Amino acid sequence: MTEPRSVQAREILVVDDEVGIRELLSEILQDEGYRVVLAENAGEARAYRQRQQPALVLLDIWMPDTDGVTLLREWGSTGLLTMPVVMMSGHGTIETAVEATKIGAFDFLEKPIGLNKLLATIARAFKTVATREPRRLSLAALGVGAAVRETEKALDALVAARRPVLILGEPGTGHETAARALAVSGAPFVAVANGARLTSNPLALIEEAREGVIWCSEIGQYTRAEQRGLAFLLPKLDKHNILLVATSSEMLAAYASDGRFDAALLAQLAPGAVVLPPLRARREDIPALIERFWRETAVADRAQPLLVALPPAALTALTNAWWPGNLDHLRGVIANMLVVHGELTPDHVKRLLGESASPSKAIAPEITTRFFELPLREAREAFERIYFEQLLGREQSNMSRVAEKAGLERTHLYRKLKQLNIRFSRRSEESAG
Repeated sequence: MTEPRSVQAREILVVDDEVGIRELLSEILQDEGYRVVLAENAGEARAYRQRQQPALVLLDIWMPDTDGVTLLREWGSTGLLTMPVVMMSGHGTIETAVEATKIGAFDFLEKPIGLNKLLATIARAFKTVATREPRRLSLAALGVGAAVRETEKALDALVAARRPVLILGEPGTGHETAARALAVSGAPFVAVANGARLTSNPLALIEEAREGVIWCSEIGQYTRAEQRGLAFLLPKLDKHNILLVATSSEMLAAYASDGRFDAALLAQLAPGAVVLPPLRARREDIPALIERFWRETAVADRAQPLLVALPPAALTALTNAWWPGNLDHLRGVIANMLVVHGELTPDHVKRLLGESASPSKAIAPEITTRFFELPLREAREAFERIYFEQLLGREQSNMSRVAEKAGLERTHLYRKLKQLNIRFSRRSEESAG
């Protein structure tokens, strides 16, 4: 897998459906020393912003798929308007300029754009960003309910305390979105897709991320050498004003207890731990997420742009589903729904959801930061109990599949479940055999 490149401090995203304007602006800006990324419509710009954070955006208003003001409003409502955006139009009006400014645009330029005015506006935007008070981070892209707001507050407190951040949570809960929300517009954001760079030349990461963020994803999968490389970086971050953000969907405490993860490294990271809430713990966010995912997928696939009427029973079925894959799972189901012709019934929704619509048994309480206040032995037992109860629920108590997924011999699995006081039945295995 190719490692995502880091955001450049002088990167400008140019969004315009006219190829001549894109090429002209690209040539001018590159001559001035800026890095330029081009998008010919709102769909391309939207997809790029989901992956990266440019330092500035030049955004055309009139485009064939989605107009620039609508895209600007969308970025503002989902917490992605974290960089200055300069609107451009060949036939703009004062009303449009005022509307864009109210939404959050930095400025408005009329076409044809004079070279001096263009460069002066960009320079002013960068100067404003450099002197602006640090913004409060937003996780609006994950939802706006109480659970997400609490997570925002916890992350804000950790950043203010200048601690390395450890973002935990089930797969699909938004690790990357949360990590990128901690970036500051115009500052480097170095994404470490695997731990290889931590063993080859960790000091190069320090230089690349100076005054910015290093994001290390899925650290539970790091080798011991890569874990040592991460530990090597920790005492050097403050000197170079770097925020480290590590993310993991693994049970790190359990890994530390059996030697797969460095317990000393976990102890250093644990004070900065924040757990992203799973989708089932914040069902109030689901209707708005459905609408947003529908709109984004429809625009990307050039399908109908809006979900006109989702039957209430179908919406209820989606809202009450278990969502083991969380946001990624929901997005995939919405993409599938887009190809369905006719009314979407609850039965159709249940077929799309499969076993996740009604789990066979209740799952243990969610992991919270209180787990990191427990002694290691108790924390290990707590993590293991949640791990096995979730696995039993997902596999419908089929002991053969549970043993396979857990990587255990069945006799070891039975012994472990008894040790954790987890009830189970051998019938599923016998019927499967």
